[in-house]
Amino acid sequence: MKLTVVGCSGSFPSAESACSSYLVEADGFRLLLDMGNGALGELQRHCGLYDLDAIFLSHLHADHCIDMCAYFVARYYRHDGGRCAPIPVYGPEGTEQRLTTAYADTPSASSMSEVFDFHTVKPSTFDIGPFTVHTEKVRHPVEAYAIRIEHGGRSLTYSGDTGVTGALDELARDTDLFLCEAAFTHGKESIPDLHLNGREAGETATRAGARRLVLTHIPRGRTPR
Repeated sequence: MKLTVVGCSGSFPSAESACSSYLVEADGFRLLLDMGNGALGELQRHCGLYDLDAIFLSHLHADHCIDMCAYFVARYYRHDGGRCAPIPVYGPEGTEQRLTTAYADTPSASSMSEVFDFHTVKPSTFDIGPFTVHTEKVRHPVEAYAIRIEHGGRSLTYSGDTGVTGALDELARDTDLFLCEAAFTHGKESIPDLHLNGREAGETATRAGARRLVLTHIPRGRTPR
């Protein structure tokens, strides 16, 4: 299982990074976690425009999903004149309506579903290609999910956006790699059920027994330390 960080900037893209987007690959299958502002351009450095096999959207804030509008255009109006089969898109309830509204100029009411095969996420366990995935609801102002991906005896857990929650502790239990947001700076911001700070992310990883922690969703101007 291979992870590529396509974008890790929090809230809006920086000159150095697109917003949240992460490519997970195994057995030739490509699963993209989130597609925030600027992600589609950077993604093409790592795989072909039409080479994704599935997309998971942790929640429907723009910095995690807005480039899906550009991806709709890329797949609906292929430059080579061909047509793509609808790609599976897993997201919270209302994902199709949210993306249709954000694009606001679809040729017809059914156009989004011609390009994307929408699946509503709930706390559950299911398969996406070669991966077994587990999803849990986390704490954020909108419906939001963390995801654990398992393949070949290894696991990766992605927090999405969240405040401190025991659900994330359990989902990340003994995970090999914990990709966890840390939008806030310890001691400077404290808004419950919105984001984690770096210390809270580390404490979550410790409680979960995660083997490796990678911090992400870092806003512009934050230092790595």
